[in-house]
Amino acid sequence: MKDDTTGSRSSKLLKGAAVLALAAIVTKLLGTLQKIPLQNIGGDGVFGIYNTVYPFYMMIVTLATAGFPAAVSKFIAEQDVLGTEAGKRSVLRMASLVMGLLGITGFALLYFGAPLLSRAIGSSQLIPALRSAAPALLFIPLSAAFRGYFQGLQDMVPTAVSQVTEQAVRVTVMIVLLLYWTGLGAADDVIAGGAFAGSAAGGAAGLLVMLIYWRRGFVQRSAASSRKNEDKKEPGQMENAYWEKGTKLLAPMLAYAVPVSLAALAIPLISLVDTFTLPRLLQGRGADELQAMVEVGVYNRGVPLVQLVTMLASSLSVLFIPALTELRMKNDREGMRRQMMLALRWFWLIGLAASAGLALLARPINVMLYEDATGSATLAWIAWTAAPGALVTVTAALLQGLGVHQLQT
Repeated sequence: MKDDTTGSRSSKLLKGAAVLALAAIVTKLLGTLQKIPLQNIGGDGVFGIYNTVYPFYMMIVTLATAGFPAAVSKFIAEQDVLGTEAGKRSVLRMASLVMGLLGITGFALLYFGAPLLSRAIGSSQLIPALRSAAPALLFIPLSAAFRGYFQGLQDMVPTAVSQVTEQAVRVTVMIVLLLYWTGLGAADDVIAGGAFAGSAAGGAAGLLVMLIYWRRGFVQRSAASSRKNEDKKEPGQMENAYWEKGTKLLAPMLAYAVPVSLAALAIPLISLVDTFTLPRLLQGRGADELQAMVEVGVYNRGVPLVQLVTMLASSLSVLFIPALTELRMKNDREGMRRQMMLALRWFWLIGLAASAGLALLARPINVMLYEDATGSATLAWIAWTAAPGALVTVTAALLQGLGVHQLQT
């Protein structure tokens, strides 16, 4: 019986890995492909504005979404093993509340702080793009909470469908607005703002998909919970019970999520350093605002290709959290060891192969995508960060599955 259970769990894990891997590949391919029309149609000036604003957007998105889905996944997995539907609802409610507040805060900072940020960077052309990127933060953090919920149940299909839908809508809207504004002969800052408007549309579409999946299973979950006599309380008592459970879970959830989110900020913060220094340094050498944005665009050509590897690793790493949590709660130390060794071995091989391939093919890839070889050396150097980045990503996921608080004691 034990072998059947182990085989069933392994089969479910492999199926989830395949689904998430496919979704990650499609999502990042769409994300990478969007940079091609952005640069080829809009030009390096639009590309530079986009890449100057993008770190602010990614910093807030990363802070809100890097750690919380993994933390939600872990706590949902624990409640699922215990068989408590009320506990799972409490985790989701508290996570949705926290993520919603983070999204609103990020939106306000990015939208209303756009003039201040543009002055700090030294380019007034960034204001439309900053304000166009802000509305996406109202949707993406909430989507992350629901994705963590389904990942905790080891159901990866909703996350995969949501990710692909979000990116497809985002790219489609971006290209349509890109063609529209360039056809009208709009300025570079307006075109870049239109490109960021696609992020809000994609975020709303991704959240809608998650809500549809959650609502579809709500009746079944409620019926199962009623059969177990979990919810034989008055509505007011149920609300108080959910709120009390969620409040107790908030501190442990933050303890798991915040360190991972802060660790994941490394890449956005490095890009943010470039955002605050490159435009001013280039203008100090005699370039005007537009020419500085053109140079920034050339400098950032190689970044999306390296992110293809790290984002694939990030998408796959969440798969190990609920599985490892389940093994830990069952005190299956041998199973935990096998899972960790398998994850580290495969992520290292994938990251190393990707780094070597990108470094060796930097020039032809650059010419193929951007029509010239400018910035190929930068792409070759940064390619070698993919391998350690993949290991960092999976290690963080494994530590969450093991329980960070246990490792500290």
